Amino acid sequence: MYLLGYDIGSSSIKVALVETHSGKTVTVVQQPKVEMDIQATQPGWAEQDPEVWWENLCQATKILLNKTKVAPDKIKGIGIAYQMHGLVLVDKNQKVVRPAIIWCDSRAVPIGKKAFKVIGKEKCMAHLLNSPGNFTASKLKWVKDNEPDLYDKIDKFMLPGDYIAMKLTEKITTTISGLSEGILWDFKNEAPAQFLLDHYGISNELLPDIVDTFGEHGQLTKAAAAATQLTAGIPITFRAGDQPNNAMSLGVFEPGEIAATGGTSGVVYGITDQAKYDHQSRINGFAHINHTTQAPRLGMLLCINGAGSQYAWLKKQVALADTSYEDMERMIGDIPVGSEGLRIIPFGNGAERILGNENLGAHFSNIQFNRHTRGHFYRAGLEGIAFSFVYGVEILKNLGMDIRVMKVGNDNLFQSEVFTTTLSNLLNCKIEIVKTTGAAGAAKASGIGAGIYKNLKEAISTNEIIKVYQPDSSNTAYKNAYQLWYADLGMLIK
Repeated sequence: MYLLGYDIGSSSIKVALVETHSGKTVTVVQQPKVEMDIQATQPGWAEQDPEVWWENLCQATKILLNKTKVAPDKIKGIGIAYQMHGLVLVDKNQKVVRPAIIWCDSRAVPIGKKAFKVIGKEKCMAHLLNSPGNFTASKLKWVKDNEPDLYDKIDKFMLPGDYIAMKLTEKITTTISGLSEGILWDFKNEAPAQFLLDHYGISNELLPDIVDTFGEHGQLTKAAAAATQLTAGIPITFRAGDQPNNAMSLGVFEPGEIAATGGTSGVVYGITDQAKYDHQSRINGFAHINHTTQAPRLGMLLCINGAGSQYAWLKKQVALADTSYEDMERMIGDIPVGSEGLRIIPFGNGAERILGNENLGAHFSNIQFNRHTRGHFYRAGLEGIAFSFVYGVEILKNLGMDIRVMKVGNDNLFQSEVFTTTLSNLLNCKIEIVKTTGAAGAAKASGIGAGIYKNLKEAISTNEIIKVYQPDSSNTAYKNAYQLWYADLGMLIK
């Protein structure tokens, strides 16, 4: 028997097939081969056509079935992971009303800021664990204010994963975890945030019905089966945003456990059972995939925009042509910790929430022409990103999170031994590199709702830890380098 997992990203759609007994990933297919377009008709806007997600999902599924030769009737459950914070609108015929406003669209920032001020900081943080900010609820308010004719056509609003589940089942539903990522869940009352809906003048009739994260969300229709070449009747049994899903895929679902990713942006996602919040709103709190009223499980998320984007810039603008990331790592080999005084502040990819939404830009300091080489720049770049992670994690620690083990996937920045070793030493924690993907994690999670696995631990019990980094007791050089970097940052923050 097999399980199927989808990961609906803004750049591509991934689908993974997992064998239930061994837990092994048979294959992963990505579609399209080049990144999907993001439409930005005005500065700060970012939109995609949800139908393009669906078309690529169908194509990827067909490719996977043809590649593996697995009979579709052997697939017993489907899980969905998806890009968070987006807004999809459909009418009574389940037709899309307008392009999706996706996670990186910033048009609703003024709306969220005004709501935060009018409703009150304490009420928002205590009930929502966040400012309404630039999240899904505020995006819907923007449509109401600026596109009233389209707003009047809306039957339901959804997150991207809800839309994909609708296309598979013709049922419109969402989850508590999903509503929380849209800043539409009231943690005090354990219900949709009626006070925010009222403030925005949005009818709660536009809310989808709520289903459990793990459980049957509907079955594959004949039309969806024809479009994907799957078998009608397969149940959709799991749905979650990409960061909660990534954490779950890595085995992070209990208080004190923490996951991290190091892609274009860097994310640290830790679990707590206390409804705590950062008074400066530098950390976002969401209902984790296993959150319940009786046993709260909250994901505390910090995001660093200036992460992999900065290192990619160094590769493109500083490295010689045809230099690979592996080449850059080798060139770092002879450069000591601290890059012989060269320091890089990596915040050059827009406003940083951990810095109070300041847009500092990137900064290079203490460059010495007779000493520093390209290798020094590469090491200083990786160290600067690691230092920014440490700076953010200190906020999590101030909220009472005890970080002993960090679990990460074997991709992007965590493929760098220099980056991972620096982070392990400064956080004084073990870092486990786990062989998994978001799509494979969604597939395994679907096995719980499909009745194949008893619980989360059983579902991910076959995860393979491929490498472990332990902090070095003699890590003074790392600490000294971080303090110099921290002093540089202090001079830049207003």
